[in-house]
Amino acid sequence: MAYVDGFIIPVPTRNLKAYARIARRAGKVWREHGALDYKECVGDDLRIEGKPLFPNLVKPRRGESIVFSWIVFKSRSHRDKVNAKVIADPRLADMMKPGAMPFDMKRMAYGGFKVLVSA
Repeated sequence: MAYVDGFIIPVPTRNLKAYARIARRAGKVWREHGALDYKECVGDDLRIEGKPLFPNLVKPRRGESIVFSWIVFKSRSHRDKVNAKVIADPRLADMMKPGAMPFDMKRMAYGGFKVLVSA
């Protein structure tokens, strides 16, 4: 089964265009280094009546949008190899500098997930 890295990020809505530029560049690099899929999605329909509210998990501040992202790999070991190459890639070095991201990195939630079902 595949392995997925998932991210939830509150991004100031005014910074979504800058975030998208960075995400396009990052997605290209991840795919070139072997990731099977790369998605960056912005919240649209997050207040479903009768269900726990997704924003309650992220606690966005006024003027922030929720970005939900994932990267798919063959396995956890494949993820580790691909991520090592991505981190070393000079095309992303400027993004790794403190303050370079258009959001607060401390508020990003991240985790690796084993795929339970793939339909």
